[in-house]
Amino acid sequence: MKIKPLNHVKSYRLQQLAPVNILTYSNDGEAPMSADSSTKRRNGGWITFPFMIATLLFLSLAVLGWLFNLIVFLIEEFNMKSIAAAQIANIVSGCTFMFPVVGAIAADSFFGTIPVISVSAFISLMGVCLLTLIVSVDSLRPKPCETGSSLCESPSNIQLGVLYSAITLACVGAGGNRFTLATAGANQFKKTKDQGSFFNWFFFTWYFAAAISTTAIVYAEENISWTFGFGICLTANLLGFLVFLSGKRFFKHDKPLGSPFTSLLRVIFAAVHKRKAEISIDNKDYHTESKAIPTKSFRFLNRAALKQEDEVKPDGTIRNPWRLCSVQQVEDFKAVIRIIPLALATIFLSTPIATQLSLTVLQGLVMDRSLGPKFKIPAGSLQVVTLLSTCFFIIVNDRLLYPFYQKLTGKFPTPLQRVGIGHVLNILSMALTAIVEAKRLKIVENGHFLESSSVADMSALWLFPSLVIVGIGEAFHFPGNVALCYQEFPESMKNIATSITSVVIGVCFYTSTALIDLIQRTTAWLPDDINHGRVDNVYWVLTIGGVLNLGYFLACSWVYKYRNLEDDDHEKDSVVSPP
Repeated sequence: MKIKPLNHVKSYRLQQLAPVNILTYSNDGEAPMSADSSTKRRNGGWITFPFMIATLLFLSLAVLGWLFNLIVFLIEEFNMKSIAAAQIANIVSGCTFMFPVVGAIAADSFFGTIPVISVSAFISLMGVCLLTLIVSVDSLRPKPCETGSSLCESPSNIQLGVLYSAITLACVGAGGNRFTLATAGANQFKKTKDQGSFFNWFFFTWYFAAAISTTAIVYAEENISWTFGFGICLTANLLGFLVFLSGKRFFKHDKPLGSPFTSLLRVIFAAVHKRKAEISIDNKDYHTESKAIPTKSFRFLNRAALKQEDEVKPDGTIRNPWRLCSVQQVEDFKAVIRIIPLALATIFLSTPIATQLSLTVLQGLVMDRSLGPKFKIPAGSLQVVTLLSTCFFIIVNDRLLYPFYQKLTGKFPTPLQRVGIGHVLNILSMALTAIVEAKRLKIVENGHFLESSSVADMSALWLFPSLVIVGIGEAFHFPGNVALCYQEFPESMKNIATSITSVVIGVCFYTSTALIDLIQRTTAWLPDDINHGRVDNVYWVLTIGGVLNLGYFLACSWVYKYRNLEDDDHEKDSVVSPP
C-alpha cells in the first residue's frame, strides 16, 4: 500500500479524485468505505454557510427586536413603573444570555445541535407569536392610562400570566439556538482557520442584527405601532425557522456523546480514590483508548487513568468507569481547568464594556445630541456606534488584517493574540471616555449650558471615538474567545464551549450592576444628576482595572499551551491508495 501526501485533501474525499467503484479508506485505515456511502461525509462545508448565517440573522432580529425595547413596552402597554420594568428587563436579558448553557448541554448530551436548534426556533416562534397576539388583542393588555392622570389600571393576573408565558417561550427559544448555532456552523468545517472565519461572520451577523433592531425595529414599534414592530419580529422568526429547515439536508449532523459532566466527575472520583497510588512515568501503566498520553500538568489527575489490579477486563474494557478512566478523559478534564483562568479574565474584560454602555446613555442625556435643526440622536441609540464599529472591523479583520498578518508571519493569529488586542483597545476606550467626561464636567463647571437646561454645551459626537474603539476591541476579543473555547474544549463539550461567551455576557449584566451599586454606596461619583458627580473617576477606575486585568491575562496566556491549535496552511493529510 502506497501513501501519497496531498495538501488540504481529506482522505474521505478520495471519491472526488478516483473512479466511483474504487474503495476509499478512512484515515486510520480500519475499514473500507464505498464511494456511495461516503456521500454523507460530504455534508457540511461552505455550502451550509448561507443557511446558517441567514438563520442567525432572522432569529437574532426576532429576539432583539422585542428585547431591546422591552422596558418601554412594559411601561406603555402594561402600565408598569419604570423601576419595575427595568428590573424585569434586566432579569429577562440576563436569562436570555445565560440560558444558552441549557441548550448546549441538551445538544452535547442528548440530541445534537441540529434538533436543538430546530426545536428552539419553533419555541421562540411560539413566544413571539404570543407577544404579537398580546399587542393585537386589547383584552390581553390593561387599558392605557388616561392623559394627565397618574392613576393607571394594573394588569390582571391573566394578562400577566400570558405576558410572562410569551416572554418565557421567547427567551427559552432564543437561548436554545443562539450559540448552539455557532457550534453547529463551526462543526461544518474541518480546518480551524475556516472555523475561525465562521465565528467572525457569526459575530458580524449578530451585531448587524442588533444594529437593525435598535434602530429600524425599535423605531417601528414606537412610531408606527407595537403590532407592526412585533409583526416584523414574528416574520423574521418564521423565516429563520424555514431557512434552517430547508438547509438541513446539507448539514453535517453531529451525534450527542453523552453527558460531559459525568466524565468529568468520574475523573475526580477516580483520582481521589487512588490518591495514595504512586504516579508512574511509564505510559503503559495508563489506560488509553487512543494515542493520547498523560501530560505532566495537573499530575494528580493522572491517577484516574492509572491501571491497577482487576480494573481492566481481558477484552480491554473497564470494569468500573468510576474507578478507572481513560487518558483522554483525564486530558479533557485538564483542558477545562486550563480555560477557567482565561474565562475569569474575560469576565473582567466585559464588565467595563457593560458599565460603559450604561453610563454612556446617562452622558448622552446631558450632552447636545442634535444633528442639524430637526434631528436629535436618541440617547439609547448611541450603542449603535459600537455595534456598527464591531460589524465593520470583523470584516476588516477577516478579509484584510488577519490575511496580512498571515503573509507577514506565515501563521494565522491565535485566539489569545486576538483577545489580547481586545484587552488593549478596551483600556484605551475607557481612558478616552474618562478624558471626554472630564472635559464635559469642565464645561458644566463654567456654566455653559444649552438654553436654560441641564444639557452641557458639548456635542455627543465626542463620545463616538471611544465607542468606536470599544467596538473594534469587541471585533477582536469576542470571536477570539469563542474560537479558543471551541478549539480547546473536549469534543463532547463543543456546544458548552461556545455558550461560555454568552454566559460571560449574562454575568456581566449583573457584575456591572453590582459595580455601579458599590460605587454609589461608597462614593459621591454617581448621583442622580451626573452633572454634580465624577463619572470620569469611574472610567479611570475601569481603566486601572483593565490594566491589572491585562497583566493577569498576559500571565495566564504566557503559561497556557494550546491543545488543539493546528497550522492549517502547513497541514498535510494522506490518501491511501490500493496497492
